[in-house]
Amino acid sequence: MLIDGDIGFGDAAKAARAESEGYDAVWAAEVGHDPLMILAGAAATTSRIELGTGILVAFGRSPMITAMQANDVQLLSKGRLLLGLGSQIKPHIEKRYSMTWSHPAPRMREYILAMRAIWSCWNEGTKLNFRGEFYRHTLMTPFFDPGPNPYGAPKVFLAAVGELMTEVAGEVADGLLVHPFTTERYLREVTMPALQRGLDRSGRSLASFQISLSGFVTTGVDDAQLEIAKDRVRGQIAFYGSTPAYRGVLDLHGWGDLQSELNALSRTGEWKKMGTLISDDVLEAFSVVGPVAQVPAHVRERFADVINRFSLYTPYAVDEGTRSQIIAGLRD
Repeated sequence: MLIDGDIGFGDAAKAARAESEGYDAVWAAEVGHDPLMILAGAAATTSRIELGTGILVAFGRSPMITAMQANDVQLLSKGRLLLGLGSQIKPHIEKRYSMTWSHPAPRMREYILAMRAIWSCWNEGTKLNFRGEFYRHTLMTPFFDPGPNPYGAPKVFLAAVGELMTEVAGEVADGLLVHPFTTERYLREVTMPALQRGLDRSGRSLASFQISLSGFVTTGVDDAQLEIAKDRVRGQIAFYGSTPAYRGVLDLHGWGDLQSELNALSRTGEWKKMGTLISDDVLEAFSVVGPVAQVPAHVRERFADVINRFSLYTPYAVDEGTRSQIIAGLRD
């Protein structure tokens, strides 16, 4: 299992530290800053560690813009980019990005294929002639062609929760970014079968594919810290659970009504109250919970036979010593 971390804006030094501590990759999210810009800075301070976007909002950009920016970071990092894409949800795409939202899974499939056509034009010299239902790219003059990238095209990871988007990942991507709002049961009973259906359509096997999980971990060095961690993780689970698109995870466990309650509270801004609705059963289904020393074993028991990459999702302060102890345990 590969062990990954995360970085934010201005964290180039943190990326270098993660590399020196043996992390396999760092991921940058699109939260207030452009993740590819963050990784461009990290590329200059590192030489081995992979650099991933987790996630870049695909539908906020055209395939050409994403293909060009990703190609540049792939070049700067000497082939270490993991381009993680996500669809976001309709209100953000339409109201925040002022872009078009429709048929997210088919659109994402076409988006990735369009980027691959663009990269093929630059790297193999093929004529750019992509004509799809949602995107059309048919013009590439020499003046705008960056030429072959000596490191080739970056690997593409796709974030997915629902079955249709997961199938798209299996069909056209190189890896799957499993959303933190998942459970072991949902991963095994829903995600993996959907992923396999996509892989079957592309004629590939899991052996050629990577599955990355940023998993909730709820821990602390003493009871007081553990209670703080529980409170913060409950709040984050509640936040994700309020999203209608993620209801399927709760439905599988018979908790669908919880999604309706959380959504109603989110509309009135009652964020603290939302967290109180997350019971111990729900918390433990979505998060590894326990003392620091027990976390690595619990992570392996749940996920080691399913995922290739893991990073800690801790929406609360964790000191570096504690984090290093957990990472060392996972490596052992």
